[in-house]
Amino acid sequence: MRRKDFFRTVAAVGVATLRSPSSAHSQHRADLVLRGAHVLDGTGHRGRKVDVAVTGDRITSVGSTLPSGASEIDLQGLALSPGFIDIHSHADLSLLVNNKAESRIRQGVTLEITGQDGNSIGPWSDAGFEDTRDSYRNRYGIEIDFRDPVGFLDRVDRERPAVNVGTMVGNGALRGLIVGYSDRPATETEMSTMQSLLSGQIAGGCVGLSSGLEYTPSGLANLEELVELASVLQGTGYPYASHMRNEDDRLLAAVEEALHVGRLANVPVQISHLKAQGQRNYWKADAALKLLEQAKADGVDVHFDRYPYTAYATGLSNLFPSEYRTGGNQEFLKRLRDPESANRLEKACREKVALLGDWNSVQISSTGTSTAWARGGLVGDLARARGVEAYELVIDLLETNGGSVGMIGHGMSEENTAKILAHPLGMLCSDGGSYAPYGPLSGGSPHPRGYGSFPRFLGHYVRETGALTLESAIHKVTQMPAQKLRLQDRGIIKAGAFADLVAFDPATINDQATFNDPHQYPIGIPLVIVNGVVTLRDGEHTGDLAGRAVRGAP
Repeated sequence: MRRKDFFRTVAAVGVATLRSPSSAHSQHRADLVLRGAHVLDGTGHRGRKVDVAVTGDRITSVGSTLPSGASEIDLQGLALSPGFIDIHSHADLSLLVNNKAESRIRQGVTLEITGQDGNSIGPWSDAGFEDTRDSYRNRYGIEIDFRDPVGFLDRVDRERPAVNVGTMVGNGALRGLIVGYSDRPATETEMSTMQSLLSGQIAGGCVGLSSGLEYTPSGLANLEELVELASVLQGTGYPYASHMRNEDDRLLAAVEEALHVGRLANVPVQISHLKAQGQRNYWKADAALKLLEQAKADGVDVHFDRYPYTAYATGLSNLFPSEYRTGGNQEFLKRLRDPESANRLEKACREKVALLGDWNSVQISSTGTSTAWARGGLVGDLARARGVEAYELVIDLLETNGGSVGMIGHGMSEENTAKILAHPLGMLCSDGGSYAPYGPLSGGSPHPRGYGSFPRFLGHYVRETGALTLESAIHKVTQMPAQKLRLQDRGIIKAGAFADLVAFDPATINDQATFNDPHQYPIGIPLVIVNGVVTLRDGEHTGDLAGRAVRGAP
């Protein structure tokens, strides 16, 4: 929504009648005062109409009769909340490609928690570092000059993107570096080395351990290894965040495994993007929630997150069982044509597609340039248009692109999605990257969650369906994730907190991005402030970048 004269800067001479012009008062004048908004402070309590003063990167006061500031912004008719925290983000290196973080800041996100699904930004081997460095240098002209998550945080501080960034450490990254891609348990020496690496990264400011157990090499870790690694977090308060081993037919066993890691390691648990895939599994959503509720009652510090869509995004290779994806992409591609494994792989893939519905439940999101024609297309439709069988089209796409093809899977229930989003143990996430409808991040046909998760949550699920109250929804995207990560000065509007703030119109806020046309910004968010700096003004990016690395407490 655009409002004429939404912003007004108040010159000192123009506010002389509002307060004494004495030098003593002038010295204490706030840099910025936000007037007249319906303030939702992040706690879940009812909002109230008060003013908020900001000086430097902090909120300095909240009240109904605040003195004038050097600048003022009229927020009449709007809600004001803490900046939104995406507790499961895949922005990561894309923030270096375009540090304006267009699709993130425009949906009100001011803090990204990256390093998810077991796949953090390192630690890398020499070969892993060189591959990543060369890829980003050749593709984007970006120099990668770090080798691990702590180095990434240091680069964020130098880069100063539009958003703040925190990161977890991925067990897959640790395992890939120390054990490799072999399907075997870690040795005692390897386990000790991974624990030492994790400990160093946590000491350097990382805020948890993530796993992606449907992927390799993360999923090659057994329960004992996960427990031993997660035990490094004891006493820190940081969570073990898990993309579980299964999210469909074996969902409940996967939930139990994640909870078991938390119990045995004595650490908090965060279930990543909780869902029940496939119509025959829809009933398991209630059962999974009951498992989590019981674990919470038994003393496990457990929560979960979820994006507000009924489709997920992953690699096309994820249509095949993880045990056939060990050894990396080239070994996986060989197995697709190997007479000893090809029939089993085809059968498993067809069963996975049947679980989702049919071949048009699979949408291609990203490919190499030679197969750009497939981007955004549904596999069933693409196959018919090219006169080939759908399974063969999938194999051809994988082989042509070296196994690296993105897909969107349409396979969840709207009723379950609303129930999961409204549950008191749940938070909102995007599970998405950072994009822009221009430049190098405009390619492909990504899941619309990268553009619209937070506005869709507040527009569709709060305003349109009434799945939860506005106060509860704001709590789930502000103070609740901040508390899970022990970030005491983020996610709340109070004196002394960091001035990460979002003004939005509850009557119009909504997503615009769709599965067929994802590169569209949301509506209804005219103002975003990051660390006291106005970054989105009247719905337009100011170009002022004030993001920084957010590190955990020692």
